[in-house]
Amino acid sequence: MSPAADRYRAHVTAVWASQTADGAHDLGHLERVWTNARAIGRDEPGVDWSVLEAAVWFHDLVNLPKDSPDRARASGLSADAAVAFLRADGFAADKLAAVAHAIAAHSFSAAIPPQTIEARILQDADRLEALGAIGLARMFLISGRMGGGIVDMADPMALHRPLDDKRFALDHLEVKLLRLPETMQTRMGRMIAEERAEWMMSFRTRLLAEIG
Repeated sequence: MSPAADRYRAHVTAVWASQTADGAHDLGHLERVWTNARAIGRDEPGVDWSVLEAAVWFHDLVNLPKDSPDRARASGLSADAAVAFLRADGFAADKLAAVAHAIAAHSFSAAIPPQTIEARILQDADRLEALGAIGLARMFLISGRMGGGIVDMADPMALHRPLDDKRFALDHLEVKLLRLPETMQTRMGRMIAEERAEWMMSFRTRLLAEIG
């Protein structure tokens, strides 16, 4: 991490202190997204690492609950808040728009097409957090917090009912998560996503076997 990362971390920590705690969007999440972003970015030419690093650390600065009616606005609000901090912190003025775009475009619910390499990397790096072992952990954590159960024991694969990931966490695999690999913007992001999605399907097979 750059010397600026300590200031970014401190600012995020201070801002989040006034928001509702969210175990799926914490400093660990930011650190993992940065790890993902570096792995993807090393495979892509022309990355502005200062833009990418700032965008990663501030992409969830305004963190609204998954079931909030304003959820789709969270990334735009985070972008605005990030720009305000970075401008005061002396960040290069001509790069602020790039940071703001990367943050705004990372969100699934915002549906903003990423136009820069930094935006494409951040979107992929953040979506990788929804896949693999960490993706499953976050899926069950969020589902439980929203009052959902693990699985519909009467019809776990939703063969005779509509999928409903608000009631059953396992349904979220089909509703959203297993579709993420095809949305990836980078070669490395897609490769990692496909491997993690395959592992999630193996987990589902094991879970179904255990519940009979």
